[in-house]
Amino acid sequence: MRKVKATFIAISTVVALGFSGIAVSAQTLTDTFISAYKNSIQLEIDRAALRALDEGVAQAWAKFRPSASASFARNATYVMPGFGADFTTFTNTLNISSSLTLWDGGETRLATEVARLNVAASRENLTLSEQAVLLSAVTAFMDMRRDIQFLGLAENNLEVLNRQVQAARDRFEVGEVRRTDVNLAEAAAAGAQAAVARAQGGLEITRESFYNTVGKFPGQLKNAPPLPQIPSSLAAAQGIAARTHPAILRAQLVAKAGELNVLRAETAMKPKLMLSGSYNASSATTSSDSAAISLGATIPLYSGGALVSARRQAMALREQAQATLHLTARSVAQGVAIAWATIGISKASIIARHKEVRASRVALQGIREEASLGALTTLDILNAERDLSQAESNLVAAQHAQYVAVYSLLSSMGLLTVKHLGLGIKTYDPNVNYKKVSTAPQATDRGKLLSRILKRAGKK
Repeated sequence: MRKVKATFIAISTVVALGFSGIAVSAQTLTDTFISAYKNSIQLEIDRAALRALDEGVAQAWAKFRPSASASFARNATYVMPGFGADFTTFTNTLNISSSLTLWDGGETRLATEVARLNVAASRENLTLSEQAVLLSAVTAFMDMRRDIQFLGLAENNLEVLNRQVQAARDRFEVGEVRRTDVNLAEAAAAGAQAAVARAQGGLEITRESFYNTVGKFPGQLKNAPPLPQIPSSLAAAQGIAARTHPAILRAQLVAKAGELNVLRAETAMKPKLMLSGSYNASSATTSSDSAAISLGATIPLYSGGALVSARRQAMALREQAQATLHLTARSVAQGVAIAWATIGISKASIIARHKEVRASRVALQGIREEASLGALTTLDILNAERDLSQAESNLVAAQHAQYVAVYSLLSSMGLLTVKHLGLGIKTYDPNVNYKKVSTAPQATDRGKLLSRILKRAGKK
């Protein structure tokens, strides 16, 4: 009996100390964060989407430059016999044209600025994805630790109940208890065996989820580090979120782009000044070249209402973006409040669960002593053991909930990033691709192509 008591005390002590009894080496939470960040497919998707938007800036910027095109044709004319001659003539024609927008009412400038705002908004969306990946990583890490503890508690409970079965059988042999007491102990042990199987299955499911989130299966998990610091008040947390949350920053950028799109729709109604030039060359029995340059303007007089409709559409989208900004700010503030409340609930729950474990342990000890004197039955002992096992599991779940809630608060504030967590790894730099493509560099082989065309036309 003393050995059984010592086993229960050891189990309860491990649970009361939280996560200190599981794993002593191998994978840390920081390792999990880093692996999830490096292996995230979602981040790769969002980075590719951002690079695509970088090209939008390049395409808008390209309208500041002149455009040029060239065409070449070689025609063969065959004169049939009976028409005075029998010969074939070849004619080469070359046309090169170029144009430059001198003034478009600011439409190109506005389009470029909108494209840049779209890129900036997409970068905030990438930060949102980063936060989601890291929150999933810490949740997966803590889920694994929780389910490992659940399995350990279930196995220890089964061991204790198996001893209880053997003790009941021994006491039945000497006539101290009834056959019913043995059956009750055996039923409790069978239920504990089912609980072990359930915990094993749950751990395997969590392990697969860990792999999907982190990119590799977990080894032994180290103790979770101390919880990160959080603001001292809900108001302070919401203030930080209002300034730093990527969803709010993205909505602000989209709203600003909406304002510029209204101006773009208005510039479409203004005249445009164009400078055009062309060069034409042809060769047959004789060759002739010509060149022209012109300065022209286009003024939209009537478009069937399309331009006016486009302006109204831009104004409606601007209103939508502004309303979305207000809604996003509210949603973020609500998310912070929910995470803050969840932390408070988990703290109170941990305190209560500690008391529950201590009280259940004391109650079990007293019930065992009374049962040894014949005042209580085996059923009373089994009920007390079940209550203690449930209390220990409840404590583990409460500690898990607190840890996840704290990191959820960081996410709701916009601070759950590689940089803020200080993971010490190189992160994706969106400026590298942006600087490479945003100014729309011209392809280097276009000059060679034009040289080949001129040579084929007989001009070189």
